[in-house]
Amino acid sequence: MRDQDKTDITAVNTIDTSSTVDASRRQFFRQSIAGAFGAAAALNIMPTGIKNMAHAAGSDAPEITEVKIGFIPLTDCAPIVVAAQMGFDKKYGIKITPSKEASWAGVRDKLINGELQGAHVLYGMMYGSQLGIGGQQKDMAVLMALNNNGQGITLSNQLKDKGVKDGRSLKRLISNENRDYTFAQTFPTGTHAMWLNYWLAANDIDPIKDVKNIVVPPPQMVANMRIGNMDGYCVGEPWNARAINDNVGFSVATSQDIWVDHPEKVLGTTAEFVAKNPNTARAMVAAVLEACRYIDATENRAKVAKLISGKSYVNAPEDVIGGRFVGNYDNGIGKKWKDPNFMKFYNDGEVNFPYLSDGMWFLTQHKRWGLLKSDPDYLAVATKVNQIKLYSEAAAMAGVPVPKNNMRSSKLIDGVVWDGKNPAAYAAGFKIKA
Repeated sequence: MRDQDKTDITAVNTIDTSSTVDASRRQFFRQSIAGAFGAAAALNIMPTGIKNMAHAAGSDAPEITEVKIGFIPLTDCAPIVVAAQMGFDKKYGIKITPSKEASWAGVRDKLINGELQGAHVLYGMMYGSQLGIGGQQKDMAVLMALNNNGQGITLSNQLKDKGVKDGRSLKRLISNENRDYTFAQTFPTGTHAMWLNYWLAANDIDPIKDVKNIVVPPPQMVANMRIGNMDGYCVGEPWNARAINDNVGFSVATSQDIWVDHPEKVLGTTAEFVAKNPNTARAMVAAVLEACRYIDATENRAKVAKLISGKSYVNAPEDVIGGRFVGNYDNGIGKKWKDPNFMKFYNDGEVNFPYLSDGMWFLTQHKRWGLLKSDPDYLAVATKVNQIKLYSEAAAMAGVPVPKNNMRSSKLIDGVVWDGKNPAAYAAGFKIKA
């Protein structure tokens, strides 16, 4: 695949290689803070506030103390920025330098070649690299999840003028009007591609046969829609809200419409980095966990929105970021609502655990859409990539509870339940697939 750093829009057709969550999920998080402290004691690490890894002697100290963590200008880069700006990194003996990147392909390549020690990164992209889909194979490590929810699908005002307001009316237009329709996402194996494909298919639109699918870096979505390069796109905030603010598009769906509390961005690195620098990796996770907890406090949301709005970070108006950041949604065609399933970064520790079932889900979608030609060993791959032991140790350092189960169950927009129990059958069971 061509590096998206070299082109604004890249065709991806050539690659060959109202929802509810199962109520049982929340019970996984009843492990007490005392239990977390107990785990810390077992690791010979005192809980946060008494003693932390930054002050531990000998082999517990971070192997390297300065880490560059890449990010793409999106609202959900906030944990990386806050960890660095609010001093949570120093608490664990490291210095985080946020590094603004131009595209997800650039993030992938810099992670692989070691220019970045970590990154705010698309969940599915980590698995794509692990299996060498569309690029170099490299063993990767998902250290923690950064957020749930908060992405969206935007359609152009030209479609609105033709009567499109939802998936059903979009299907009718595509079926009746003889022209090519173009939809953009941000990376072929990433989250936005999977949300877009899933939503289109749930509305009986084949994302491979019925429309053209292209790649555009997130900050360039609105500009490309303004000049007519696409009919719709899926991206993270604030680039859906920005399209409405600039009067070039409207929101037809949010990602939480597709899957409530879905996995989204992760803190990712390479397996090689973790093997060489396990203490640094734990310190990174602990610092970012504290940042996630800080962001999710209601009283901090406005100041975080202001912080990340700057040119060094998201480079978007504070008010455009701030609305959906606190759950105030406006779809641009007359509907306004308070969404309880807005972007979450911590949610009492529920957000951040690297569930094996979350990683496996992206593999099922890679198989569904022909990015994988055969079923991998879903559980083995997820067990290798998702660093559950390291996460649990870092969570103990930060006083964050962890679930008792490494799988979770959810029902998506089409009514299909995903629980990780039979991934091959799940991948093969969709009516619309490659």
